[in-house]
Amino acid sequence: MVQQQDSKGLSRVRAMLKRSLLLSASWLIAALLSFGGMAPALATGVYDIPMISSTDPLWVVDQGNVLSRLNRGNLTSALEDLAEATGNSVHFVTIRRLDYGETVDSFANALFEKWFPDTEAQEHETLLVLDTVTNNAAIRTGSTLQSSLLPVEIANSVAQETLLTPLRNGDRYNQAFLDASDRLVALLSGEPDPGAPEAQTVAQIEGTFATAEETEDSNATIWVIGLLLAATVIPMATYYLYLAIQS
Repeated sequence: MVQQQDSKGLSRVRAMLKRSLLLSASWLIAALLSFGGMAPALATGVYDIPMISSTDPLWVVDQGNVLSRLNRGNLTSALEDLAEATGNSVHFVTIRRLDYGETVDSFANALFEKWFPDTEAQEHETLLVLDTVTNNAAIRTGSTLQSSLLPVEIANSVAQETLLTPLRNGDRYNQAFLDASDRLVALLSGEPDPGAPEAQTVAQIEGTFATAEETEDSNATIWVIGLLLAATVIPMATYYLYLAIQS
């Protein structure tokens, strides 16, 4: 009778151990898949941006998802009207996160050459790119515009001052691109340069608060570590329990 009870008890422990190992293995697999899939899903490469065409000029590509639908429509209309009136084209691109080793400048260079592969195609084109994680911007223009309506110094002022000033004062992305659009449309239409916006002095206290991006990454890392620990500790605890009952 006692042997039968011991045998049943051992069978229950073995079954419990088997379920525990299966559960831990599934947790471990889920953790590895989550950890392995986080970075690539957030990064944007030139290969992720669709190819431009005459039927789809891609005036505004908002991969960073920071512009409202209304503002995208307003920007598209303004840039389309500019191209029809002057033959000069402007394209805005926002990205969420760059591939490892990429900078916003190298990304802008590569995309400019992808869309406009030779000097002739680049002549009347302007590309403005913003990385919404770092709020770094880059601008590229064709040689014809550089030597006439949009010299390098003014183009850099559009990217580094006109576009970025609203972002320094509260991440106002819609306002930033409206301001950049207004200035570029004026310049490429041959009108006087409106100039960069006046920098507003805003008192800020430097702190150690995490950004939403940092908090999201931190939470994901904590979950992965927790799952890995659970996948390790539960089988060990079950195994020692099994040995204790056997003895």
